[in-house]
Amino acid sequence: MRRFAAAALTILTGAAVAIAAPAVAHADPGDATVVPIQVTGDPAKRFNLVIVGDGYTEAEQAEFRAHVDKHLNVLWTLEPFKSYRSYTNVYAVEIVSGESGVDCDPSLDAPRRDTPLNMGFWGGCNPASVQRLLTVDGTAANTYADLVPGTSRANRQLLALGNSDTYGGAGGANATASGGNALSALITPHELGHSLGGLDDEYDYYQRGVRGEPYTGGEPDSIHHTLLTEQELLAQRAKWWRWLGEPSESGGVIGRHEGGLYSDAGVWKPSEHSMMRSLGYYFDQVSRERMTQRISAKTNILTDSTPAAAPIGADRVVWVETMYPVSHQLDVTWTLDGAALPVDGARSVDLSTLDLSAGTHTLGVTVVDPTSYVRDPAVRSSAALTQSRTWTVDTSLTTPAEPAPPEFTLSTPTAQPVGGRDVVYAETTHPVDSVHQVTWSLDGDPLAVGGNDRAVSLAPLRLTGSHTLTASVGSETLTWTVDASPPSAAYELSDPLLVAGGEHIYNGPFTMSLTAADDTPGYVVREFRTDGDGWYNYYGWPTDPDAPFRFTPSGTNVDDLVYGKLGKPRMVPWEDPTPNYGRHAIEYRAIDPSGNIGSSSEFAVTLIPPPPACTTTLTGRVAGPLVVRSGVTCLSGATVGGPVTVLAGGSVVATGSTVSGPLTATGASAVELLNSTVGGPVTLRGTTADVTLVGGSVRGAVTLSANRTARAPVVAGVTVRGPLVCQGNTPAPENLRAPNAVHGPRTGQCARL
Repeated sequence: MRRFAAAALTILTGAAVAIAAPAVAHADPGDATVVPIQVTGDPAKRFNLVIVGDGYTEAEQAEFRAHVDKHLNVLWTLEPFKSYRSYTNVYAVEIVSGESGVDCDPSLDAPRRDTPLNMGFWGGCNPASVQRLLTVDGTAANTYADLVPGTSRANRQLLALGNSDTYGGAGGANATASGGNALSALITPHELGHSLGGLDDEYDYYQRGVRGEPYTGGEPDSIHHTLLTEQELLAQRAKWWRWLGEPSESGGVIGRHEGGLYSDAGVWKPSEHSMMRSLGYYFDQVSRERMTQRISAKTNILTDSTPAAAPIGADRVVWVETMYPVSHQLDVTWTLDGAALPVDGARSVDLSTLDLSAGTHTLGVTVVDPTSYVRDPAVRSSAALTQSRTWTVDTSLTTPAEPAPPEFTLSTPTAQPVGGRDVVYAETTHPVDSVHQVTWSLDGDPLAVGGNDRAVSLAPLRLTGSHTLTASVGSETLTWTVDASPPSAAYELSDPLLVAGGEHIYNGPFTMSLTAADDTPGYVVREFRTDGDGWYNYYGWPTDPDAPFRFTPSGTNVDDLVYGKLGKPRMVPWEDPTPNYGRHAIEYRAIDPSGNIGSSSEFAVTLIPPPPACTTTLTGRVAGPLVVRSGVTCLSGATVGGPVTVLAGGSVVATGSTVSGPLTATGASAVELLNSTVGGPVTLRGTTADVTLVGGSVRGAVTLSANRTARAPVVAGVTVRGPLVCQGNTPAPENLRAPNAVHGPRTGQCARL
């Protein structure tokens, strides 16, 4: 998607603003270019996000633009930013830095950089701070942001991106984030949660790796932290009581989860891992409600109307203009002397058609955002989501004519595609004696739009593919490309022990790469979720965006945060490290720059414990027979020229190996045959710890009897050229949903394997 307009506002330090000025041949440090990325309306009536860059040299401005594109495309997948994208103007300020990078990156003894915004880690190189705290000179940053016409500190949010691949950011009045870290694009919405939403951190530490002390204060002011029990929340109708028991948008259930405000105990939050605790997940409903309120409060949802300061005549058309979220239309109701008018959400009323009695009347209109993201009546009725206007109508007045030829005045931007489920709008001039009707067509065919002809909701049309949407008034026409083609996603896993259909069996850590494709330019977001938990942004690996994501049964500690734990997520080292072995469903999908969400696909991974540690390893040709009396003998790519016998207490682990004769174990500790071939029958009796047969083949019968193991014996994806007999095993054997190819009868406990 084209995000950077060809005609930018170019500002040279100390010089006047020039509209559509030509690019300078050479930019000096401090020179800046304002680039409108997304302009949805007058900055005075919009929420303005101004992104300034620091530490990007003249040659690195393309990298800054790429960082901005990725950060925004991730932001637009997260609610409520996705639904209220149309409320937002976005401007990038490309500031030329004399040096590349930011201060104290990554350590306190790293060089100081000469940059216009003086961004730096460690809270601006403060030894008493924390490394990840990336600060900015707010005065300098806002001086550059002031170059964006029509914006001010009252109607904008400033986001400063530092040219760094180190993890870091900060909230406060001005949000900051590093531009190029794998997690950078997720730092941005988290910090906007602080700066714009006034939300607090939900994690249970301040210094990484240092567990927070128990909370000792009173009931927090934070809307998403409490000391109350669920019963007390309900009884007192306090905080997030309206959301209790709901499936959380960030995974799990909204309830009462301990930890937050940098404390590990004694205070509770609504969800286990919302955006304000763990980057990668969505905002939960409690935070989303606050963010919806704060974004809407930066605008006026009733943006314009027929002037209401003085009485108006009964011979005129009264009109209003409203905001249009991407996801839904606002409710507009009209009343005359307190009685509702049947206008079906129209944005205008022709008073001349109402046959008013002589005298004065009161005409009213109320605009309400019906979003399901808000449940608190106080928030719903606030000026952020509800606005009204009234007019005194005097039938003795005559309205003077005011020429207003039919023209479009404002619309959904036409420069980039709209999504297949978007609301698209177009406003026109407003005559005092008539309404300029807007007509809509899709691929040349007329579209019926109901009482409000200023907008069309595409979601009910269930579009697929690419389409052309037009709006016409008078001789003017606006045209949008509708991108209703969802992106596709694909996965690639590290080599498993066995693949059987959609089942993948591993006995150790594995990696997953997600790729995505779309038919329009721009960064495509990839997501996954495990076992039905919350959708999680795929960013590669925390230390390398180009590296695949790594899953382990207990997670991987990276800079004192834990990533990739299968089963119940684990965020910090002191959380429960119990391995989650067994079968896990992993879903994946992609979201394109137009907001289309591709259908999710799924594969399954079964993780079994790793084999016991080897005490002896044999490779290549091994003369037989082989007798294992004690310890763990590992055969790795070995060929044993004879039978293998495992005596009581001994263990054998064969990986990609061949045994030319039978394999017999009586009272062994562990027997694992992994993608190996046995040239005779396999007989395992009385094993005490582990029996695992995955892949490979056996030229003869497989008999498992009286094995008493900690977990179920596994016989999965094995070709058995003989009978498969299982009896008296505790637990009973299983095949991990990977059926065996058995060329003989299957009896006893293995009858279904």
